Amino acid sequence: MSDACCAHPDEDERTDHDEHGEAQAERLWDVDEIRGAALSGVLLAAGFLLSRAGQDGWALGLNIAALLAGAATFVPGTLRALVKGRIGVGTLMTIAAVGAVVLGEVQEAATLAFLYSVSEGLEEYSLAKTRGGLRALLSLVPELATVRRDGTEVAVAPKDLHVGEVMLVKPGERLATDGTIIAGRTALDVSAITGESMPVEAGPGAEVYAGSINGTGALEVEVTTTAENNSLARIVHIVEAEQSRKGATQRLADKVAKPLVPGIMILAALIAVVGSLAGDPELWIERALVVLVAASPCALAISVPVAVVSAVGAGSRFGVLIKGGAALETLGRVRTIALDKTGTLTANRPVVVDVATTDETSREEVLSLAAGLEARSDHPLARAVLAAAGTVPAAADVEAVTGAGLTGTVGARRVRLGRPGWVDPAGLAAQVTGMQQAGATAVLLEVDGRVIGAIAVRDELRTEAREVVARLGREGYTVTMLTGDNAATAQALAAEAGITNVHAELRPEDKSRLVGELRARGVTAMVGDGVNDAPALATADLGVAMGAMGSDVAIETADVALMGDDLRLLPQALAHARRSRRIMLQNVGLSLALIAVLIPLALAGILGLAAVVLVHELAEVVVIANGVRAGRSANLRTITATSPIETPLVAQT
Repeated sequence: MSDACCAHPDEDERTDHDEHGEAQAERLWDVDEIRGAALSGVLLAAGFLLSRAGQDGWALGLNIAALLAGAATFVPGTLRALVKGRIGVGTLMTIAAVGAVVLGEVQEAATLAFLYSVSEGLEEYSLAKTRGGLRALLSLVPELATVRRDGTEVAVAPKDLHVGEVMLVKPGERLATDGTIIAGRTALDVSAITGESMPVEAGPGAEVYAGSINGTGALEVEVTTTAENNSLARIVHIVEAEQSRKGATQRLADKVAKPLVPGIMILAALIAVVGSLAGDPELWIERALVVLVAASPCALAISVPVAVVSAVGAGSRFGVLIKGGAALETLGRVRTIALDKTGTLTANRPVVVDVATTDETSREEVLSLAAGLEARSDHPLARAVLAAAGTVPAAADVEAVTGAGLTGTVGARRVRLGRPGWVDPAGLAAQVTGMQQAGATAVLLEVDGRVIGAIAVRDELRTEAREVVARLGREGYTVTMLTGDNAATAQALAAEAGITNVHAELRPEDKSRLVGELRARGVTAMVGDGVNDAPALATADLGVAMGAMGSDVAIETADVALMGDDLRLLPQALAHARRSRRIMLQNVGLSLALIAVLIPLALAGILGLAAVVLVHELAEVVVIANGVRAGRSANLRTITATSPIETPLVAQT
């Protein structure tokens, strides 16, 4: 709860209280403030009935008890905050209650304490429930995991797993922590973590994450992190640590609330003093107390935090990690989006897109001979050629020529594979030029001194990229591509994606400079992989890491991390943030309007103390309920993968 509203004693006590609340607030009755309010309400009602029956003495005693029960939920924290020099709304409520008692209005004071304790309890409950949505990720970890120790299979709690142990995962079981598959193949359900509903194929060498559901294959997984440091635990820790960061709207609420509280106290004192000098002291002191309560900014103080916690929790459940109020607020104001090419617009998995051959050579032969050499290479293009080849013949005497290509012997033939210029394209020059103009990397295959084929390899666009770019354009965003790739490749892929603003052949510092220029035109987000694009991510108003699951660097560098590899998470996250920001502004506007209306009504004597308290606390319930709506956004939904994610290839020896 906000200090301006509730005057919590210090952050340590607040943290303990929050954790306690999260552990117990499964039901409304589990909240201490609600139990205190219920007791206060029962006593207050009994006192009212006894006063109507003429039992004024008993009624007074019950009203005093009701006052004490309600005040116990906020007065101790207020007093501890005052000792530290912090004034909050609890201070106003305490002064108003004491003043009402001095004036003989014990029932009014008890009503104030009852209603304020109700609002405190509802706020605590709503925050605990919305924070619980985020921490529910930890419930994806099973209670027990099976490991092999000393040749025996034993079941242990996830917290007892050690790095390097072999974890055995049966079909249908959840993974207890992160690891690397060392045996077995399966299809993993990672929808609860990344938002991708299609199962992900995984085999030996693939990294797997806590909370994933194993499909049909039995797995042996080498543990790579302890339970307290696995991917789910890191997500929860990072988000909770970052939730103290405040967005512009949240800072606005704080900026208004902080001077408002002492300002209200000064105004109330002036009303009491001036009114007493000019007329009836008791009347004007009472009105000053009513004004004190009427101008309380509690609804203002809680209006944004509830919405932030709700929205961040909702995002985490759909694979969008938003690091607190600042990131959420900025995400909702973004108008310009700079997209990195490799790994963001493209899948960062080069594939063979074309093969040109001489008349007497087949496509299969060209790919087979090229694969023979590439099988001994760790070049990024090797994986694409190997995947496209039907057969991979054995090659001997394979040597890599730095910056040029490979040479070797396949059977009795001398083979050379490399870039144009190192290998003369001869009769395939026109085809090679066409490949390069289409944005592909061309490699030529020469056998016994004669060129027989050319292979075009390109990192293809994600299948959803064009759809996403079109949607962003319809929603009014300006989209720019930033890439270090050559201009021909960049232009070809940008045209295919529907992007007209393209900047190619950029170094990291160039990307950072261009992002700075884009910021001058409006709030700008940079979307990249969180590692190579770190300078640009830091320069942008908002950094968005793509496919960040399992990458500490990506999560820590960016303000927002899209945990899955589907680019459709981006427009979903933007729409979710825009809606959440609208809810924040609605709450702030309602809270300020309420104060503006209640002050003159209280000053004129139209509303008494109980009526003002009732209106104010009902408004708090409204802003809490409105803030919780941010966690129920239809803009976020589980996406359906457009293509299966390939299992990483294991290095061949």
